[in-house]
Order: sequence, then C-alpha cells, then structure tokens
Amino acid sequence: MASLNRVILIGNLTRDPELRYTPDGTPVASFTIAVNRAFTTRQGEREADFIPIVVWRKRAETCSEYLAKGSQVAVEGRLQIRNYEDKDGVKRRVAEVVAWSVQFLQRLKKQSLPEIPEEKEENQIDKIPLPEEKGESLET
Repeated sequence: MASLNRVILIGNLTRDPELRYTPDGTPVASFTIAVNRAFTTRQGEREADFIPIVVWRKRAETCSEYLAKGSQVAVEGRLQIRNYEDKDGVKRRVAEVVAWSVQFLQRLKKQSLPEIPEEKEENQIDKIPLPEEKGESLET
C-alpha cells in the first residue's frame, strides 16, 4: 500500500530559531512560521496558521546563524505527530514539520562586518588624471 507524507510551506518566522544540542551533540533547531491563508474573513482580515518546524544537524546550525524573526522561508519536510509527557506529568500531543529542506527567501540575519577605518590619505587611483583633464577626448 502506497503512502505519502510530504509538506511544503512558505511563511515567515515568528521568532528567532532556537538551537539546542542532543546529549550526543547533534544540533537541532526549532522555530515557528506563520503561513497566511489564501482567503480573508468576512471582516476582510487575513488569518494565518502557525506551524512549528524542526531542523536537524548542519541545516539546524545554518538556520540558527542566518535566520531571524520575520525571515521568509520555504520549508519542505514531513509531518510528525508525537506524544510526550511534560514536566508536570501531563500527556501532550504535538504536530510539527521535520524539515529536510529550508530555503532562505528574504531578510537573512545581518552579519556584523568588521569596522574599516576611514582613509586619511588619498588613494593612488585618485591621483590619475581623467582623460578630460589631460585634454583627451573619450570619443574614438
């Protein structure tokens, strides 16, 4: 019997990714994306679904490094439903997308650039006269 579990979403991060490591050192990042619905309410408002995403290994570290709240991403993965017991002993059930592909569509986290001091001396290229200054014509 055939089966298929594939999810493709485009949305914006609702918060910065949270990067953690499993006890054996495997990186795992989690974040939520807001995906706008294709229709509006009677009041003309557009609703959104908030979908939790889980990313593993190198992809998790890359997402954590370059994505920030508001970044638009395309996520491809599988839907996972899992049960767990919280710290108070209450049984919980969660649905999340385990991503095998995350494409950064816009607004990547800005990387800080090293400070470059202003130049106090003229560059050598500034000392080369332009053709008009030498009385030459640009036309051939």
